[in-house]
Amino acid sequence: MQYRNLGRTGVKVSSLCFGTMSVGDIADEAMSEKMYHRCREIGINFFDCANVYADGRSEELLGKFIAKERENVVITSKVYFPTDKDVNARGANRRHISLEAEKSLRRLNTDWIDIYFIHHFDEATPLEETLRALDDLVKQGKILYPAASNFAAWQIMKALGISYKEGLSRFEVIQPMYNLVKRQAEVEILPMALSEGLGVIPYSPLGGGLLTGKYGPDKKPEKGRIVSNKMYSVRYGENWMFEAAEKFSNLALSMGVAPASLAVRWVAENPAVTAPIIGARNLDQLEESLASLTIDMTEDLYLEISRITGKPAIATDRTEEIDRIMYRS
Repeated sequence: MQYRNLGRTGVKVSSLCFGTMSVGDIADEAMSEKMYHRCREIGINFFDCANVYADGRSEELLGKFIAKERENVVITSKVYFPTDKDVNARGANRRHISLEAEKSLRRLNTDWIDIYFIHHFDEATPLEETLRALDDLVKQGKILYPAASNFAAWQIMKALGISYKEGLSRFEVIQPMYNLVKRQAEVEILPMALSEGLGVIPYSPLGGGLLTGKYGPDKKPEKGRIVSNKMYSVRYGENWMFEAAEKFSNLALSMGVAPASLAVRWVAENPAVTAPIIGARNLDQLEESLASLTIDMTEDLYLEISRITGKPAIATDRTEEIDRIMYRS
């Protein structure tokens, strides 16, 4: 296992991060514990969680698993999305952040959360209020580093500017969606992260299962998030995505590797990425993602995979910008 600096924090994290969205949900406690121990066995010390995963059960189980080695692991949690039906049980305002941070600490059975994400940009709350609430938690020792998930580049930069001006703890880690069919992050978010020294832990490297070899223009499994979950069917439902998935799968199989392994490895190769977040419902799925560590991603292979979907449009009309190293061509 390789370990990388998490942005400019000085904290060393494994080059893969295990996401716990399935823990206590589609993976029961016994399977979740097996996956946790397998991650630790291979050297993963980085675990991503959220207060809304499995209605808090994911945090409870993660807290149980890490109890005997809390100081040896780096964990995250998040706040923003609704936690119950109450009108105020949501958002990135001081009240919700303060209440949910305490609940997460109790469920995780820990005195501190290493990385605490705002799970989504809150248009109803001034960023100043959000950042001051996070800074207070840092000063209280309840969280160590504020972070942002699902933010646009301009929203992150606005937050960094406010933090600098007001002397507040800044976002140190970001969590964008990023995979072979969702490459918008390459335009602004990933170059910004390199410029500002932010840690990057992208989620959905497998495209909700699209890039696992199960999907194609004329191929769909009977079960799966893209089939059964409306959010995923909208996110990954365009015809060109299924065509790209089939081309990608054929390439992986011609190499003798699982498509899931190659998909994770491609995401990890981007120079801005610290650690892709991998998830699984069982040990077999986990092993496919872990196998990404053994793939030699050459320059030619990276470009061959990238050409399957093509580069997203650049951020300016200066066409010479297209040759930046960020795009590896």
